[in-house]
Amino acid sequence: MTTRTVVFMLLAMAVAAAVSFASTPLVKTLAYKVGAIDVPKDNRRMHKVPIPRLGGLAIFLAFLLSVLVFAEIDRQMQGILLGAVMIVILGVMDDIMALKALPKLLVQIAAAGVAVYHGCVIQFFSNPNVFSDVTYLSLGWLSYPVTIIWIVAITNAVNFIDGLDGLAAGVSAISTAALTVIALMVAETNVAIILSALFGACLGFLPYNMNPAKIFMGDTGATFLGYMLATLSVTGLFKMYAIISFAVPFLILGVPIFDICFAFLRRVAKGQSPMTADRGHFHHRLIDMGFSQKQSVAIAYMLTAILGLAAVLLTSSGELKALILLGAFFVVGAIGVKLIFSSRDASAPSKPEHNTQEEQKPQQEETNNVET
Repeated sequence: MTTRTVVFMLLAMAVAAAVSFASTPLVKTLAYKVGAIDVPKDNRRMHKVPIPRLGGLAIFLAFLLSVLVFAEIDRQMQGILLGAVMIVILGVMDDIMALKALPKLLVQIAAAGVAVYHGCVIQFFSNPNVFSDVTYLSLGWLSYPVTIIWIVAITNAVNFIDGLDGLAAGVSAISTAALTVIALMVAETNVAIILSALFGACLGFLPYNMNPAKIFMGDTGATFLGYMLATLSVTGLFKMYAIISFAVPFLILGVPIFDICFAFLRRVAKGQSPMTADRGHFHHRLIDMGFSQKQSVAIAYMLTAILGLAAVLLTSSGELKALILLGAFFVVGAIGVKLIFSSRDASAPSKPEHNTQEEQKPQQEETNNVET
């Protein structure tokens, strides 16, 4: 890592943080003008008064400006940014008006396809045969659908955890920090600069989003952050030709991945559609166990940090890394089991959901408000 890289990373982070912090009040004013207001209407929402959303637009603009100034925009990054623009436009529309689940999913798949077309592809997969000397296998043509599924899944996973003040932004910032460290370790310096810009954009927005929140990021921010974490993890991590290449991004994004997987299994087990909303998300169960919003967010931060540290250690060399990794799995797994089996049954079906951080859509369109 050169001095130039360090300077560019710091500048990218500082500029993104400053722009995000300065533009959020402007976006807040815009949200009021266009009617992107979140009015609490059911027990899934933790706030009691109407709060503007659309804050993700400030995150996106800050990130984009910083990346265009400090990062190298190659063909692969062009595709990622183009897909990000599609995701943000979709999010803005969804924060202003209710959109049906299927069109949203199709746009997300198209955005992922744009990134894949420009070279953002998972080309290798860890070899499950421990008796083989080959540590990775080429996915061949399967690399394209696998990458699209990964991008769409993580895009929605971050959106699913966006249910408490500061939760999605903070978890994304911690995950981004871990990805940045690992990108430097595997000599992906340009990816590290881009991740620094994303980290700074999250930091600049957090003062307005921490409890009690003055503005929500909405679908605009949650899906954008999920999309960027998914694509940048492919660019910076999945291209490591080693057995750890698949485990590391799953560790770093463990909290949102756990939540979306458990939500899917929970709803299918109850005979419900996976898109039907309930009050059984990770953050809901923490609240139901008696934790406050701030405590619940702190627990999610802690779990994300533990998994991020485990991912960093797994990437590095050292005799203790396997033991520390197992310890991290044990801690996170124990907390997950506690959340699943010790909280009251909070998964009763409710109206279809589309944004897990408190939102309000026009009454006549509520039936279209689902998770994708």
